[in-house]
Amino acid sequence: MLNWNQIETVLLDMDGTLLDLHFDNYFWQEYLPARFAEIKSIDPHLAQNQIEAQTRSIQGTLNWYSTDYWSQILDVDVVKLKHEVSHKVALRPYCVDFLDALRKAGKDVVMVTNAHHDSLNLKMAITGISERFDRLITVHEFSLPKEDPNCWCEVYKLHPFESDKTLLIDDNLTALKSALDFGITKVLAVHKPDSMAPAMDVQGYPAIHSFQDIMPIE
Repeated sequence: MLNWNQIETVLLDMDGTLLDLHFDNYFWQEYLPARFAEIKSIDPHLAQNQIEAQTRSIQGTLNWYSTDYWSQILDVDVVKLKHEVSHKVALRPYCVDFLDALRKAGKDVVMVTNAHHDSLNLKMAITGISERFDRLITVHEFSLPKEDPNCWCEVYKLHPFESDKTLLIDDNLTALKSALDFGITKVLAVHKPDSMAPAMDVQGYPAIHSFQDIMPIE
């Protein structure tokens, strides 16, 4: 699938790519609505409908990923609630092996996530994988989500790379499209970002089941 001799930089998404998306789906779809209803003493169905409606209205924007935004809009401490279920944070299969193989192969390894700093810090503290990267970038540093092609201009300013020698792996298909529009020539989607959900329709993008599919060979 890949010719590693043609790749110098690997850009990696966090949630759904490096980490199992089940934590995030569970938190936003089940745990947060339940705790929001409990804290505000409102009907659980009303709480869920309110969160789902707000989610739909801002999907694909930076606020969708911002714990500050959600804490303000719901008047609850979203980061604190995430910590309550942080035991569900988990790496996807062969993640550490893949990161170690990339470093051993001399690749430039960069995480680029839409996640807010609070979420990034929580997950790096739990998984301990931050030391395996040359750089961790959250797009909140420059206020553009990965769905916007201009985001990759900002990523380039922070950590220069050669577009034709760069690979992006991401479960967000809109982010893959924006990267291609920017000029990154190699992209991969993820078939099953949430281990507890059905496989995703990758809409014709090349995709992996796990990092074992593309492990660099010495």
